Amino acid sequence: MKKKRIIPLLCAAAVGLSLVAGAFTSCSEKNESERTKLIVGFDAEFPPYGYKDESGEYVGFDLSLAEEVCKRNGWELVKQPIDWDSKDMELKTGAIDCIWNGFTVTGREKLYTWTTPYVDNSQVTVVLADSGITQMSDLAGKVVAVQADSAALAAFDSEDATDENKALAQSFKELQQVPNYNIAFLNLESGAVSAICMDIGVAKYEIEARGSKFMMLDEPVSTEQYAVGFLKGNYELRDKVQETLIEMLDDGTFANIAKDWELSDSVCLNKDDRLLDGGTEKKESFADKLGRICKQLAKGVGASLLIFVLTLIFSLPLGLLIAFGRMSRFKPLSWLMKLYISIVRGTPLMLQLLVVFFGPHFIFGISTSSEYRFYAVVIGFTLNYAAYFAEIYRSGIQAVPQGQHEAAEILGYTRQQKFIRIVFPQMIKNIIPSITNEVITLVKDTSLAFAISYTEMFTLAKQVAAAEATIIPLFVAGVFYYVFNFIVAAVMSAIEKKLEYFK
Repeated sequence: MKKKRIIPLLCAAAVGLSLVAGAFTSCSEKNESERTKLIVGFDAEFPPYGYKDESGEYVGFDLSLAEEVCKRNGWELVKQPIDWDSKDMELKTGAIDCIWNGFTVTGREKLYTWTTPYVDNSQVTVVLADSGITQMSDLAGKVVAVQADSAALAAFDSEDATDENKALAQSFKELQQVPNYNIAFLNLESGAVSAICMDIGVAKYEIEARGSKFMMLDEPVSTEQYAVGFLKGNYELRDKVQETLIEMLDDGTFANIAKDWELSDSVCLNKDDRLLDGGTEKKESFADKLGRICKQLAKGVGASLLIFVLTLIFSLPLGLLIAFGRMSRFKPLSWLMKLYISIVRGTPLMLQLLVVFFGPHFIFGISTSSEYRFYAVVIGFTLNYAAYFAEIYRSGIQAVPQGQHEAAEILGYTRQQKFIRIVFPQMIKNIIPSITNEVITLVKDTSLAFAISYTEMFTLAKQVAAAEATIIPLFVAGVFYYVFNFIVAAVMSAIEKKLEYFK
């Protein structure tokens, strides 16, 4: 595209984004007297506050409270599971009306408009019962898992973290961020991490549900309070929900719901508590904020590039070997390669990464280390892309005209000489467009590494976006992917032109 056409397109895109933003704003600022439903955003993997039960229904303490609030106000409750890292974008675009899911006020007072706290919560540490770990100091030199953008993470690395917790974090070998607690427990059980820091309510639920192989340390990591978070400035909806919660407190309904979910000891709702007004945030120029965010994402860029490069180095030759096996006249080998390709292409890459990382422990009983996480990413990506490359190679080989094979035989070429000098060069020319597509897809697929808690660039962008309550990191990530893929496409196009002499 010519440069003179880029600026008008960017301007048009900016106008479009402004219109969309305006539409979302107008939706979120609707008159509360006209409200007919309440869309509650929650993490569906956070029991007992919100999760999917055996019947497939979303249930939990917070959702029960929300149901009662909606019932008393004549609203329809819409339970909206969200990606926790994207909660701020969900709220700012009007996709949800509030975040109601064990949402920690502490450290976030100025980012949202809050109800008064209704739960006193502690962050605790869960370990394997037979691990020999009995106190926090035993975790020195070990890997500790926390959920991304959680209160447990903030307890160790935020500005408000205590000096004691900061020292503890420094003593850890690594503070590993995971997408959810199910992945965290898989890591703990397989030996990839030594402990999980999490909410005490969730810890009690998970330990009871998973059996006696886990235990909770006596020392709490930190304490904080839960409240319902609304878009900053949305006082009208907040006040309506707050009034209803106080009504439920006065008539005993709130206490009954807490008792049903065995959280009576944790509730702290008090009608005399003062509502927060959201305060004011320190202003920062866009350029300074952008520069700071780019520095934060730099480490993730290196991780994504490393996955990309190593996957290509290993999967391209492996794909050729699989293609040979797929085309072999030895039927058992050919069938085995067909089965392998079918399984890889028929299952999600994310699932394959989980199998590669957790499989050694749950299938063979082999404990995996935290260092294996990176190797599992490379192995999983290599095995996946080798299957796709194998089929591309096979199509390229079969596209070489039969006359080329016959001519090589007449000239006395051996089978190996025929492939290297005649078939291989023509195959490469035939498959370049298909290989280019796969390589571009690989650039974007590197973001799936977080399935096994390996932090690459896009995952880091989501974490920064959640911490900063801004969408800027995701736009920066988008620019990175576009520029990287533009370079990849340009390189592959140059290679394709170099091979045009085969015409």
